[in-house]
Amino acid sequence: MLKLIRLELRKNKISLFKGFLIADLALLLFMLLVVFTEVEEGDFSTYADVFEGVHIFVKAVFMVFGSVLISKLVIEEYKNNTIDLLFMYPIPRKKLMAAKLIIVSLFILITIFVSNVVVGAGIVGFNHYFSEAISGELTPQIIGEQLIMAASDAVYSAGIGLIPLFFGMRKKSLPATIVSGVLIAGLLSSDFGSFRLGNQVGVSLFLGLAGVAIAYLSIRKIETQDVG
Repeated sequence: MLKLIRLELRKNKISLFKGFLIADLALLLFMLLVVFTEVEEGDFSTYADVFEGVHIFVKAVFMVFGSVLISKLVIEEYKNNTIDLLFMYPIPRKKLMAAKLIIVSLFILITIFVSNVVVGAGIVGFNHYFSEAISGELTPQIIGEQLIMAASDAVYSAGIGLIPLFFGMRKKSLPATIVSGVLIAGLLSSDFGSFRLGNQVGVSLFLGLAGVAIAYLSIRKIETQDVG
């Protein structure tokens, strides 16, 4: 399976590391702009507020990134009929599809966790050396809580990020895949007063399991599915 994953990355010429760095730099600059221009109004006056904002934007960005990956690794293969050639190799179709979806899930999981740490640390460092506008002390307890939240967000999102596969496979549509990813990320990040859907553990767990189920069914059906 590891060989298949490496071959998929090489074949599609995907520079995930470069994309991750660019996205993190953009997120850090955006969050610095938002945090230190809104802090005077009290919107990001504490570390809890700041880290919550980081979690929201990081999750939204990389879930959309995940839908783009699904489009590139799976849907585009069907759209261009290159999947026919791929399935002629003496490798089970299930393994080929599983390798593609593992790449997507692992990318979402790793980038969301690491980005929360990197962007959060960048804001803390900037506040310490240049601003000191965020009130309160950054205690080990707060850091531990935020790391747990970042890890749980990453795990849930790794499953949720597979949901766009369902919409993309129905019509083999690239726009449907990406738009569904944007809509899901937007829905989970939306603030309804004091209620945010993405903060509900039950909702995240349900959607994560739904994404895993969609991936499992897609892999299971691939052996008998007409790719033409």
